[in-house]
Amino acid sequence: MAQQPMKRLPALPALHTFLITAQCCNFTRAAERLHITQGAVSRQISGLESHLGYRLFQRHARGLSLTAQGRELFPRIQHVFALIDEAVDQVGIKPEALQLKAPTCMMRWLLPRLLQWQKERPDVPVELTTTVQHAVDFHREAFDAAVVYGARPDGSMQVHHIFDEQLTPVCSPSLLDGSTPLGQLSDLEQHMLLHPTRDQRDWEQWLKAAGTTLSNISKGQHFDTLDLAMTVASQGSGVAMGDWALIGEDLSAGRLVMPFDLRVTTGQAYYFVYPNRGASPPLQELLNWLLAQAGQRQDS
Repeated sequence: MAQQPMKRLPALPALHTFLITAQCCNFTRAAERLHITQGAVSRQISGLESHLGYRLFQRHARGLSLTAQGRELFPRIQHVFALIDEAVDQVGIKPEALQLKAPTCMMRWLLPRLLQWQKERPDVPVELTTTVQHAVDFHREAFDAAVVYGARPDGSMQVHHIFDEQLTPVCSPSLLDGSTPLGQLSDLEQHMLLHPTRDQRDWEQWLKAAGTTLSNISKGQHFDTLDLAMTVASQGSGVAMGDWALIGEDLSAGRLVMPFDLRVTTGQAYYFVYPNRGASPPLQELLNWLLAQAGQRQDS
């Protein structure tokens, strides 16, 4: 069967002129609204009628009236231009970014995943605020959601468990290959201990679980954040107490290694929280994606 030739559509400006003229039923007022001359309006309407093959207006001494075909065409053209206006407005709307808060200790795990999320879902932008605080107050802080660290939050917010804190010593691979051995727990006496907090509770908790003590525990270097301690450890400056759940990328990339297999669960954990009013669909998508990412880490 021979293909029918495509019918040539009327010019869009001519249809727009028809729409405005049909609303005014007057060439002069239509010309004022379109910012063109009355003659230009009349020529465009005549050209459109010639293209369509039927009259759209009855010309009268005091104005215009729509013909039967004009009355039938008018609401359809009106609908078409309404759809065009809606499409232009929707495309021009910039999606509002989700406001997320997280403690700095979470950055080694969270930031690479948010960067990956933005590549996969640029239509759901996320603005991240980092803080040394481990909690959030949605009554006073304008965040859509937050990652918090510590004991499980109470019922004043929606709570989703991400993963438990698991303490384990980490260091640079170069430290294992150095002249000072690091194969037994007692070898830690010969290395600088790096503390991710201003106190030494993390090392004390891990050593207690390992059944040993160290005389040099109070002589180590203290840092304000876990991220700083991990960075210094990766440079070969000592052995840091890290959180296995947060340093998967460092271990996979070989920037850090675990000289001992023992991982100690502290009872503290990381949680994804948001107000009780519920999560928007974009926030729910992000939450589900992050929880799936966390599940992959726990399974590894």
